[in-house]
Amino acid sequence: MSKVITYGTYDVLHQGHINLLKRAKELGDYLIVGVTSDRFDRERGKLNVKNNVLERVEAVRKTGYADEIIIEDYVGQKIDDIQKYNIDIFTVGSDWVGKFDYLNEFCKVVYLPRTEGVSSTQIRNESQQIVQLGVVGSGRIANRFIPEAGFVNGISITAVYNPMREEALQFCERFGVTNYDSYEVFLSAIDAVYIASPHLTHYEYIKMALMAGKHVLCEIPMVLSGEEAKELYTLAEEKRLVLLEASKTAFCPAWNHLLTLVKSGVIGEVVDVKASLSKLVPNNVREMDVNQAGGSVTELAPFPLMAIVKLLGKDYLGVHFFSKMQDGVDIFTKGEIVYGNAVASITLGLGVKTEGNLVISGTKGYVLVPSPWWLTNYFEVRYEDQNLNKKYFYTYQGDGLRYEIQEFVTMVLSGRTSSYKLNHNESITIAKIIGSYRDSNNTTYLK
Repeated sequence: MSKVITYGTYDVLHQGHINLLKRAKELGDYLIVGVTSDRFDRERGKLNVKNNVLERVEAVRKTGYADEIIIEDYVGQKIDDIQKYNIDIFTVGSDWVGKFDYLNEFCKVVYLPRTEGVSSTQIRNESQQIVQLGVVGSGRIANRFIPEAGFVNGISITAVYNPMREEALQFCERFGVTNYDSYEVFLSAIDAVYIASPHLTHYEYIKMALMAGKHVLCEIPMVLSGEEAKELYTLAEEKRLVLLEASKTAFCPAWNHLLTLVKSGVIGEVVDVKASLSKLVPNNVREMDVNQAGGSVTELAPFPLMAIVKLLGKDYLGVHFFSKMQDGVDIFTKGEIVYGNAVASITLGLGVKTEGNLVISGTKGYVLVPSPWWLTNYFEVRYEDQNLNKKYFYTYQGDGLRYEIQEFVTMVLSGRTSSYKLNHNESITIAKIIGSYRDSNNTTYLK
């Protein structure tokens, strides 16, 4: 008896999938179909899967072509399965030609022709509501945003607004979106807006968008004071709109698993959090311009503060900063945040390099997240007895923006206006701490 195996996500099962399964079945006597698990899809950055694995398995079963269905859950499983089930033929769609030639060492590889004009992406887009989103700004982060959005279901980037028209037109040419010279007209053409403009413009852009009834995803730091943050979130709540701060670390899978472990008490009571982040930049960039709210705190603090607020909460007792200045900009700042039962510190640098680790200390052990901890894909839980230590590995896909985009789109389509991964009060607390630094009432300046 000849055995054939094939793999796929099989999301929103369509005629193209059915044709491939039929052709695969015709190659042998026994067909095994591997359906990717939800976890494996997420790890590969495939965030636009509409149906869960149980729904997809049932859809494959109903075609009647699969003699056996298995779950694909890890990289390298294809080789293991081919040997485990004594497979004679591995088959996959022709859009993967050459990709799986390495399996010829274990069995025959056959690439089957795809059905023209049918795709899962097309069907998903036709069967669900699509959020029409416009981008404010066309700089570095905006140029990374659109490719990342391609990994998320339910969103279409259609417009850009930038007062610097030449930059906007270059952005349009690259990504095929429409440029608008008026922010008001731009807002009228979209459902939601992603704000990736300079820090000092965020408040006005957000407020105007909310007043126009548009959902908002805004880059960090969302605003530079707690009062502004509270005002904007109150407005969003009144209008039943989504306002989300785009702190990509807060939405990535590894970070949320780390939080779950710590909250469950695996290292006991948390009494100290140390978070560091630095990058050396030239003097002629926006980050070093005092007139554009440049500096280590405004540029880098949102990630470390997010970690501290998520771990220790928003009810801190006091903060104090130590800064080294250059041309009115802090090129290095160390901040201490005191809680009733814990203490935390942030170490930031634009002109000083630091290690970039995150250490969470508890009464039973500690968690170490090595640099770059904000791109969380690996961490260790360590104990006095080293035999109990555990290491956790995750895939951090692309630039990580896809995680925040997915959360935003899910909120918009579901009508949910707050995210447990970074809620309104946590975001307000982050802005409040940044604002307290900018007030300069609690800062010691280093010579």
